[in-house]
Amino acid sequence: MLAPPLALAGDASAGADVFKKECSECHTTREGRNKKGPSLFGIVGRKAASIPDFNYSDALRARTDWVWTADKLHWYLSQPVKQANPGTKMKYDGLDDPKALDDLITFLGTNH
Repeated sequence: MLAPPLALAGDASAGADVFKKECSECHTTREGRNKKGPSLFGIVGRKAASIPDFNYSDALRARTDWVWTADKLHWYLSQPVKQANPGTKMKYDGLDDPKALDDLITFLGTNH
């Protein structure tokens, strides 16, 4: 039997709390609303650096092959983003709690 997709492994309600604590200072999940960082509405399945009215770093715009799948988000957010994508503007040290990370990604997957 195949394992369920990573996006379904967590608790979206708990992930909303993780989002508030870890992400909401710079990001929102409201469609069309950017803050210091781009809106994360519809992030799961979206191509990286694809919101037209957001000024992404050159480092992220160069990642033309990146799509924010659950697996890619897990990899990206589980480490310092400056390590995952050197030259990025984003300042985040990574989320090292596997359950909180799964919950967060599950929550982000519900915002579409």
